[in-house]
Amino acid sequence: MSRAFARCLVGIGLLLVVAPTIAKDTRPNILFIIADDLGWADVGYHGSKIETPSIDRLARDGVRLEQHYVQPMCSPTRAALLSGRYPSRFGVLAATNEQVFPLDSVTLPAALKTIGYHTSLSGKWHLGSKPEWGPLKFGFDRAYGSLAGGVGPYNHRYKKGPFSFTWHRNHKLIEEEGHVTDLIAKEVIEWIEARRQPWFIYVPFTAVHIPVAAPERWIKHYEGKIENESYRRYAAYTTQMDDAIGQMIEALNRTGQRKNTLVVFTSDNGSTPSWRPRGRYPGEHKPCPVLGSNLPLRGHKATLYEGGIRVPTAVNWPGVLEAGKIVDSPVHVVDWMPTLCRLAGYEPDSDLQWDGRDIWPLLSGEVQQAEPRVLYWRFTGGRTAIREADWKLLLGKDGRRAELFNLAEDPYEKQNLAKQYPERVAKLKALLPKYRQDDQP
Repeated sequence: MSRAFARCLVGIGLLLVVAPTIAKDTRPNILFIIADDLGWADVGYHGSKIETPSIDRLARDGVRLEQHYVQPMCSPTRAALLSGRYPSRFGVLAATNEQVFPLDSVTLPAALKTIGYHTSLSGKWHLGSKPEWGPLKFGFDRAYGSLAGGVGPYNHRYKKGPFSFTWHRNHKLIEEEGHVTDLIAKEVIEWIEARRQPWFIYVPFTAVHIPVAAPERWIKHYEGKIENESYRRYAAYTTQMDDAIGQMIEALNRTGQRKNTLVVFTSDNGSTPSWRPRGRYPGEHKPCPVLGSNLPLRGHKATLYEGGIRVPTAVNWPGVLEAGKIVDSPVHVVDWMPTLCRLAGYEPDSDLQWDGRDIWPLLSGEVQQAEPRVLYWRFTGGRTAIREADWKLLLGKDGRRAELFNLAEDPYEKQNLAKQYPERVAKLKALLPKYRQDDQP
């Protein structure tokens, strides 16, 4: 045997060690949970008064992503998750009831379905609020919940208008009794107990989006603990959702699927600080002068400051991911499709033009720091943000007002350095055409 041939064989062996193929019987189930409008400071492990023991346990026994970025509103984040692409590629800059994906799109559930995964959605879709634009058209075997956006917790009604009646099962509009959080959880638990492995379950809660209402037992839980009545209701709504997550994890344990299930928990954007009913939602709803918190981060939902786009995120897989690990490298919701597809063994037949990257090496500890990257946001009203390394540039409407922050030295975005570093502003602005070129007009 020649030395060259021997070296070739060794090289092939190393490749096989580094990038093993994934056998069908070891592919993980995937439970992906998204809270709606849950802020950075609304979880116990970030010091909140709100009790979230189930979420805290996922974080404590798994990997915490402390710089996990999303979009500043719901539909854009959901589009990014399910496509691996920035939502501006589809012309989605804010919440929308219009169809987002072309019918031939290869979404995350569609990709997993081609390799034998059973796919289910229980919760809020909001990527096309007509049944003909619903999740069954984009890779889900089963779908249940709200086709439109956040709904009243008890009447399941969206805002007044053509999409107000939106509660459905497999695109058929239905009427049901019960609290929306409990109904979503019940559907997920039934799916888990069916044990049709491997599976991908997407659980976009409508909690804690307004209108805010929780069962009385959860509100009473906070009597004497939280003085402000509005915040007490919000805390109750959050803890009810946390309890529903705990029930899902218990179902995994009960059916013997926990060790083969990857669980991801995150939020779609930062919290809303307050809300006043204006009659847009059917039914009677109490004002909410105090809701969630993103402190110490600046900003809130619908802003491009950290408080609007950086959210609590935990990834948990017992025996596979290191308990208590903290990842502080910037990652983005667009990274989940490349990551989960690789983990499940899906290989695209063509270039899916992902903006995201596979972050499994970060999660698993194979690497400690991510390679340098640029993150890009385009939001309604002509607002834009771009981050390169620790530098983040925000541009106001039509790029007229620039704000520059060094997030390593100023994570709470208190000091605008745009005038101090005009060359840095110019450099970041010069990157934008490259990232805008694939956006829809």
